[in-house]
Amino acid sequence: MAAAAPPTPTTTTAWVVDRPGPITGRPLRRVEREVAAPGPYELLVEVGACGVCRTDLHLAEGDLAPHRPLCTPGHEVVGRVLAAGPAAEGFVPGDRVGAAWLAGTCGECRYCRAGQENLCPYSRYTGWDLDGGYAGHLMVDARYAYRLPEGWADEEIAPLLCAGIIGYRALERAELPPGGRLGLYGFGASAHLTAQLAIARGATVHVLTRSEAAQRLALDLGAASAAGAYDAPPEPLDAAILFAPVGELVPTALAALDRGGTLAVAGIHLTDIPPLGYARHLFQERTLRSVTANTREDGRAYLAEAARLRPRVHLTRYPMSRADQALADLAADRVTGVAVLVPDPE
Repeated sequence: MAAAAPPTPTTTTAWVVDRPGPITGRPLRRVEREVAAPGPYELLVEVGACGVCRTDLHLAEGDLAPHRPLCTPGHEVVGRVLAAGPAAEGFVPGDRVGAAWLAGTCGECRYCRAGQENLCPYSRYTGWDLDGGYAGHLMVDARYAYRLPEGWADEEIAPLLCAGIIGYRALERAELPPGGRLGLYGFGASAHLTAQLAIARGATVHVLTRSEAAQRLALDLGAASAAGAYDAPPEPLDAAILFAPVGELVPTALAALDRGGTLAVAGIHLTDIPPLGYARHLFQERTLRSVTANTREDGRAYLAEAARLRPRVHLTRYPMSRADQALADLAADRVTGVAVLVPDPE
């Protein structure tokens, strides 16, 4: 049964990307905004928690060009429905919902018709095209919202809505064979969830990351080994996923693959990749793949699997009023696991 919905507000407090640039220059600004009534397919949601993703940092710092001015970041959002538009089927006030990165597609292009809506040229994204969850409230298209189970803390579910889902898709793209050897390069929010998923499926996981705290977390979560980002894993890899936005790691990860192995690059932003040597990096049918967003089916499949596994979410909580500090800590590698914004104490 859905919880009772609180009254609908007339205004909300939100962070916006004011002037994209280095996080030390404070590109975010906090503003007060009016709360509109939901459109036909929309849900007005009161935010209970919002994960802090590295994509938010890329948007704030200008690595990703803004799609519109003064956009509110945040696309790992858990909250309660306050009001629903007349065509927002399946949701009523009080329902617990999740809003993720993919916020809309055209539904008509050849990619959408083929089940590849993540490649839709007209796709829209929460916290980039539409205002996201660094706020007290946000509007969500009900057709792209996820119904969430009760009995699981908002702040623990929130990171699953991007870090978890994109890690799931990256793992699928990496085509890890049953019982295979997986390398994870970088070990932040997404990797620490993906490692648990892969281990539960029977994989041997080797983590390569520069942070000693992240290495310790990896071992604590069941990784077979943890070493520096440029170190060689203790055995050849059947597959690898690059989570760190560092193009220089692409040749390193490719060289660590066994014959026929696949490297999936999970990030939306990557620094330039240096030249590759054909014999060392690609020959013997090694494959290099990108990962682009996700489909709603990816989201539903991962959330169902996560509900069974109940992964340990290693999180640091920040009040919503300190969202700028959370991004600064993420930029400075002061966050192990994932940062999550929660409402300020009343």
